[in-house]
Amino acid sequence: MANRHLSRSIVMQTLFEWDFTDKKGKLLEMLENNKKEFAPGIGTDPYPAKLITDIHKKLKTIDSIIEKAAPEWPIDKISVVDRNVLRIGLYELLFVDKNEVPAKVAINEAIELAKTFGGDSSGKFVNGVLGAVYRELGEPGKDDGKKSKRKEEVLDISKMPIERLGGAVVYAKDKGVIYLALVHDIFGRWTLSKGKIEVKEDEKAATIREIKEEIGVDITIKKKIGKNEYIASDPERGKIRKQVMYFLSEAPYAELTLGKSGGLDAARWFPLNEVEHLNMYGDILPILTKGIKMIKK
Repeated sequence: MANRHLSRSIVMQTLFEWDFTDKKGKLLEMLENNKKEFAPGIGTDPYPAKLITDIHKKLKTIDSIIEKAAPEWPIDKISVVDRNVLRIGLYELLFVDKNEVPAKVAINEAIELAKTFGGDSSGKFVNGVLGAVYRELGEPGKDDGKKSKRKEEVLDISKMPIERLGGAVVYAKDKGVIYLALVHDIFGRWTLSKGKIEVKEDEKAATIREIKEEIGVDITIKKKIGKNEYIASDPERGKIRKQVMYFLSEAPYAELTLGKSGGLDAARWFPLNEVEHLNMYGDILPILTKGIKMIKK
């Protein structure tokens, strides 16, 4: 079997060259030139060509996932090495058969590429982003080959930095029908629109602004629903506590326009009777249920 690590290295060098030159040139030709120069012994293994071709086909989706997993880092602000290592790692993590490339192999190989070709913090950054996606997927293969359960790591949440967000159950009325505005993320789930509250910013004003930026409608806040908190992994800061204050908010029944926030691919109005059939996050359901009860009153 050909050396897969060498194959990934050649693909990374080729993606780097292609990306660094503003995506000019033909990827497969560049790949063949790099194979001849840096890996003459790789032979006729089809994996490098397949890997780079498939990454190119799914580039938009992969980049959207990077932006969701590392929201503080727009894709063009990530170093050329790091973002192309992430493209390889995410493709293998999400789209390659797990029997061929197990999840942990995809992550570990990407970390090694980052350490080899990137800067001092590249390995940590890549590990943080891929780790966040891995947890979102439910950590597939986590217990493979284990004979006994490992004690879960005890997290001291009191020492974690806190990030405040404002979100809303946005509803509208049209011709006697009540609709809810939901956004769809790249992991295939419908959820509530939300955004970051800046330091010292009023939470209501911030929520109105963020909802406008994310789905393009002006909301009127009616009532406070409650707070939801969850732990997220930031590639630079590590684990952080995200505290989201949700409000019941009314908006005109108008076309939703999805903003540029990373990780979302759709925004849509749903009649109330259709919402229960959607694929949603478990921690959002209590907030949504409470909001719907408030609307019906």
